[in-house]
Amino acid sequence: MIQATNISLAFGGRTLYKDVNLKFTKGNCYGIIGANGAGKSTFLKILTGELEPNTGEVFISPGERMSVLQQNQNAFDSETVLDTVLLGHKRLMQIQKEKDELYAKPDFSEEDGIKAGELETEFAELGGWEAEGQAKTLLQNLGIKEDFYYQLMKDTDPKMKVKVLLAQALFGNPDILILDEPTNNLDFKTVVWLENFLLDFENTVIIVSHNRHFLNKVCTHICDVDFGQINMFIGNYDFWYQSSQLIARQLRDQNKKAEQRAKELKEFIARFAANASKSKQATSRKRELEKLTIEDIKPSSRKYPYIDFRFEQEIGKEILKVEGLTKKGFFNNLSFNVEKDRKIVFFAQNSQVITTLFNILTGKEQADSGTIHFGKTISVSYLPQDNRQFFENNNLSLVDWLRQFSKDQNETFIRSWLGRMLFTGEENLKPVNVLSGGERVRCMFAKMMLESSNMLIMDEPTNHLDLESITALNNGMKNFKGVILFSSHDQEIVETVANQIIEIKDENTIINKVMTYEEYAEKFN
Repeated sequence: MIQATNISLAFGGRTLYKDVNLKFTKGNCYGIIGANGAGKSTFLKILTGELEPNTGEVFISPGERMSVLQQNQNAFDSETVLDTVLLGHKRLMQIQKEKDELYAKPDFSEEDGIKAGELETEFAELGGWEAEGQAKTLLQNLGIKEDFYYQLMKDTDPKMKVKVLLAQALFGNPDILILDEPTNNLDFKTVVWLENFLLDFENTVIIVSHNRHFLNKVCTHICDVDFGQINMFIGNYDFWYQSSQLIARQLRDQNKKAEQRAKELKEFIARFAANASKSKQATSRKRELEKLTIEDIKPSSRKYPYIDFRFEQEIGKEILKVEGLTKKGFFNNLSFNVEKDRKIVFFAQNSQVITTLFNILTGKEQADSGTIHFGKTISVSYLPQDNRQFFENNNLSLVDWLRQFSKDQNETFIRSWLGRMLFTGEENLKPVNVLSGGERVRCMFAKMMLESSNMLIMDEPTNHLDLESITALNNGMKNFKGVILFSSHDQEIVETVANQIIEIKDENTIINKVMTYEEYAEKFN
């Protein structure tokens, strides 16, 4: 058990949270959510002792071991991959070192023998004799082959380092597991493995993540950083999001009778309680949800951008036909047809393969051979993964920048579209070259909506976005009546949007199936 009591923290006059009181208990998984800059990762640093709060304290049950996912990929460069994982259990490695030093003594005494015996007992109790085997199993489950176990971390690919550090955090059955963005840079298969690992994990887990599918799958509770507080709610992310939206909607409609509001909320809670029975961890959560009262649910103060892609020209019979497309080093003889109502997700081990394909389709690059034919009625809007060309070395204000892509040049009209993307007041006058990554992507969404194209091509559209923007984008993609070609590491978007999968497994192997991602994963993964 880990408990935060009366925690307060302020930076430079800005209060992140005040008088936070939370208790995290065994058998539960807690998702920490909040707007960008709200202090989610900072709160994890307080729990781990890396950062001292202005007031309050963190209490951990005596004898319990905490394990933390390391964010510094270079922290273990001098260690081998296998030793890096074993170092996740510091006490175990400390005992091993003390044992080795004792046994290496030329004048090994009776006192040394007694000490060695004590160390051997503790070593066995901590699972020391099985440790190396367990570490290797973790690495194997994360897709790291035995060839790499004795390679130095400094010589290891960054994508593999992420998995090694995750294995380190999970190693040795810690009592308290703290994970900051654990699914970043993980492929879908590894994320699914991690989900199942955490569902079977019997101790305390605390997670910060922007992956909604992951939060929905593993979390028993959501801790919302909002209103200068951190409030804990029973249930997963979807329950928190939908209930807070329902409350906010009802608060806006002050004429609705209180009895009707209560009835809607009770029915909503009952539906989620029933759905909770599908999860391995959900028996106790289901009981808690059934006892939940209306007063336990609060609206969120966070705002969501309004993303609604619409098109002007109806789509004809011919949409897009790609034949024999070849780009050396990326794909060979790639062919596919795009039909009406298709929302196609593209997969490849190397993300540059998809970026290259999308650049060729939009005329940014040339193929070595092959043909591309768009139907006469098709208009395309492209969201590239790298959007710097639209913003760098550009001192236009947001209003003037967006005006370039609008038929209606009226400033009030332009500001209304920026308002949809949460840019208001004086913000609309700041130069676009100072925007953050997330702000740039929201500007690109406004541009795409103004273009009113009937085909959207989107390369990793969730990059740099917070949960609110990802949720709004997901809704916009689902509701769009045109055609979408996209790539994404957001499993929720892939599962709820895509109805066709094209996977470029290697230069000469392409799988093209009209099916949902869930069906595809069952058949091909």
